[in-house]
Order: sequence, then C-alpha cells, then structure tokens
Amino acid sequence: MKSKKSFDIRKLTIIGVLGAISIVLGMTPLGFIPVGPTRATIMHIPVIIGAIIEGPVVGALVGLIFGLFSIYQAITAPTPVSFVFLNPIVSVLPRILIGITAYYTYKGLNSLGSKRTIGLLYAIWAAIIIYLSRGIYLSLMDYTSIWPLLMNVGLIVLTIGMVYLTATKFKDKALDTVIATIVGTLTNTVGVLTMIYVFFGERFVEALGQDVGLARKIIVGIGITNGIPESIIAIIIVTSVVSAVKRRR
Repeated sequence: MKSKKSFDIRKLTIIGVLGAISIVLGMTPLGFIPVGPTRATIMHIPVIIGAIIEGPVVGALVGLIFGLFSIYQAITAPTPVSFVFLNPIVSVLPRILIGITAYYTYKGLNSLGSKRTIGLLYAIWAAIIIYLSRGIYLSLMDYTSIWPLLMNVGLIVLTIGMVYLTATKFKDKALDTVIATIVGTLTNTVGVLTMIYVFFGERFVEALGQDVGLARKIIVGIGITNGIPESIIAIIIVTSVVSAVKRRR
C-alpha cells in the first residue's frame, strides 16, 4: 500500500512538473521556433517524455494540461486564428492523444527488434527527403516566392542531419524513442490541423489572409512546414532526456 501510494505521488509530481514546463514554453518564446513565415511549437515535448517514462495515463494528463492551456491562451491572448482553439476537439483531444500514441508506439517497437525498427526509421527519413525534394522541384517550376524553396532545402538539411545521427549516435540504442517521438509529434500536428480543417477550414485560411479556395493545400503545407522541424527538434530533446532518465534508473 505504501509502495503504491509513493508510486502515485511520483506520477502526480511528474504530471505537475511536465505540465508546468508546457505552460512555461507556451508563455515564453522558448516554446516556439520560427520556420519561415510560421512558428513551430515544442510544447508537445513534455507530453511525449511523460508518456515514454511513466506510461499513457501520465502522457494523456500532461497532454490535457497542454490542451487546456491552449484554450486559456486563445481567450487571454487572442490572435486572428485563436478562435479555432476555443473548440476542445481542436485544442484538447489531439494533445491527449499525443501521450497515448507515443507510449504504445514505444512499447510496440520494443517487440519488433532493433533491425526492423531501424529499417522503419530509415524508411521514414527516406519518405521525408523524397517529399521535400518534390517540394523543391515544384518551387523551381512554379517560382513565386523564395520562402518555400528555402524551407524545403533547410528541412532536407535537418533531415539528413538526423539520418547521420541515427547511423552514428543513436544506432539501435534509442530507435524506439525516436520513432515514438515522431509519432507523438505528428499526432499533435496532424491531429490539430485535421480538426481545424474539418471544423474551420475556410474560415481559418481566410483569417490567415490566404485564398479560401486553397484551404486544404494551405493547411497541408502548414503541417509539413511545421511537422518536420517539430519532429526533429523533439527527437533531439526527448532522446536525450529519456536516455538520461533510463541511465539513472
């Protein structure tokens, strides 16, 4: 009974600490990274760390704090697109799912073995590089602005850097953490943007000052532009923290 009580206290403490970190990131520039004309967030990182270290319940609860804070921000510091985050299906549900998808991906990969896991990871990197290369080709063929070209080139450089880290530093030591981090990050990015498209598609794009007729294309572009750097930065931070915690334990 005493062991269970201390166990629960530890989980509650971790939830509080990681939730507070998410809030601090959201209230300061630390939580947002400029990527061309948009900003990528790293507020989902504490959710992934909590899920991998302590399980899906902890991850989901930290995600709940993240989501509720998004609503608070939309009310207290509104921007032209803050109205979308007043809907809990947009702001809260995907954030809760981050911890669940990250944890079960992490657990599932443990049973696959390192060879299959590293093969899956290289396949992910290859798909990203191919997609970005296509983006560079289309930007050159239909040149209207230098931003898409620069962003695609920059993202390819970052991705190649992660391939190098995978082959040299990570090897088979943290591949389950790497892939779980990618899945958790994409759960946030894809989940939020999908809900925005379903409930507010044209209104959201209009608030951005873009052509509402291109709503789907613009929202997909935001997902790619933000999702890749968010994933790469999350991988670096999450693998470092989780590896340090594992060594200590």
